[in-house]
Amino acid sequence: MKKFNPNKNIIIMLLLVIVAVTVLSVTVARRTVSEKTIFPQSIMNDTVSFVDRIVSAPIRWVEKGASAVENLFVTYEENEKLKLKIDSFDEMVQKNKNNEREIATLKEELKLQSTLTNFEKITGNVITRSPDTWQEIIVVDRGSNDGVEENMAVLANHGLIGRVIEVNQQSSKVELLTSSNQSSNQFPVRISGKKGETFGILKGYDQEKNALIVEQLTGEATIEEGSVVQTSGLGGSSPADLPVGTTLKESKDRFGLTRQVYLKPYAQMTDLSVVTIIKREVGDE
Repeated sequence: MKKFNPNKNIIIMLLLVIVAVTVLSVTVARRTVSEKTIFPQSIMNDTVSFVDRIVSAPIRWVEKGASAVENLFVTYEENEKLKLKIDSFDEMVQKNKNNEREIATLKEELKLQSTLTNFEKITGNVITRSPDTWQEIIVVDRGSNDGVEENMAVLANHGLIGRVIEVNQQSSKVELLTSSNQSSNQFPVRISGKKGETFGILKGYDQEKNALIVEQLTGEATIEEGSVVQTSGLGGSSPADLPVGTTLKESKDRFGLTRQVYLKPYAQMTDLSVVTIIKREVGDE
């Protein structure tokens, strides 16, 4: 095996440099007298170009790769920013919908209150409604400090929704007309139709038909569908003329003995946010 001789390699390198310089000198000299590229110069130019491409190719590949990675990170950051903007936009849209819904509810409540000019009223917000007692009880943010008392009638969404059953200083419980407790949430009502007036007691709620039930009807006159139902004020448990709903149909009870009538309530009791508590009629002591 031959040993590596550094002196020999140095001599070869020097000879190559001398040849290159000589060729370059001849080329320069020739260029002064001729506009055409001479053969040695052409070979040298092609060689330099080829070597440049070979040497610079990995560098360009690395630069392109680095640029691609940088663009990838920039794109990722921009996507994250866009996601945040989209989430913020969706949140804003939902907030606007909630505000529109709240404004619509308040407008409806103002319309209701404009029809109750003969009553002293207390407006409150629903602060608690448990899923376990959704059809039974709501809690409002008005209590004895605001003048609320037990058995006061409560309205919302165009009509009667229930009665106050418990009063604290800052809050009160309201039992809804949709409650299954038929004994405590009864209202005397008046049904006004083309054939006159019929009186009865609001005593129940049919969840399947989404209808209130009036029993103990007076008289024998047939009740027409669409007749207006209001509180009668009889018995003194609630003021008269509070809107309740309109009649759907007259039927017999489950035993087929007594008359009863289903009525569609004015109030939508599945969605309650603002309520009006009726203290008393104006002028009552």
